[in-house]
Amino acid sequence: MRLVIARCSVDYVGRLEAHLPMADRLLMIKADGSVSVHADDRAYKPLNWMTPPCSLTETAITDIDGEDTGEQLWIVENSKGEQLRITIEQVHHETTHELGQDPGLVKDGVEAHLQELLAEHIDTLGEGYSLVRREYPTAIGPVDLLARDEDGGTVAVEIKRRGGIDGVEQLSRYLDLLNRDELLRPVRGVFAAQEIRPQARTLAEDRGIRCLTLDYQELRGIETDELRLF
Repeated sequence: MRLVIARCSVDYVGRLEAHLPMADRLLMIKADGSVSVHADDRAYKPLNWMTPPCSLTETAITDIDGEDTGEQLWIVENSKGEQLRITIEQVHHETTHELGQDPGLVKDGVEAHLQELLAEHIDTLGEGYSLVRREYPTAIGPVDLLARDEDGGTVAVEIKRRGGIDGVEQLSRYLDLLNRDELLRPVRGVFAAQEIRPQARTLAEDRGIRCLTLDYQELRGIETDELRLF
């Protein structure tokens, strides 16, 4: 991973156009090729980004006489020809570190079993649902289940033993990425847990995510009609 703290401006050129004026920001370049631009707020969400596959070209900016101005232009381009054009006025700090292969999130036995049971009995989510796959991969990790509803719409399911705000945030990040895929979007979310905390339920509902409360013992007995869907 390469991290650069720099004074920069950012222009997105593609289906729409967007501009971030000159300011100090964090530029993150991951081993998978993704590039994201962060401010010192907004929690995890970048100001702008480009997901892989994409290329990064770095060039020095020159004036009309061909003299180096000391500025850099980064052009990040994806396979569709969309670009992030990052003009770097000054680099404050830069570091590179190899993180290696991540082992991924290890779920406890109950969560893993809940995922298996819901995958086997996907109609627990609703009549006409079908499973696409378990552990559907995204750039930030796999979402527990990806399914289709009776109308063919895509549904992402995140499963927890105890559902808190962090779980809703995790699902929100998955949905943000999945909804960039033209073959999947629009993607809706279902947050499933044995217990969902009130704050997490409020946040999920505010973001249009359904909450599914699971009874582990009943689900093991395949008594899916007694699950409570909110």
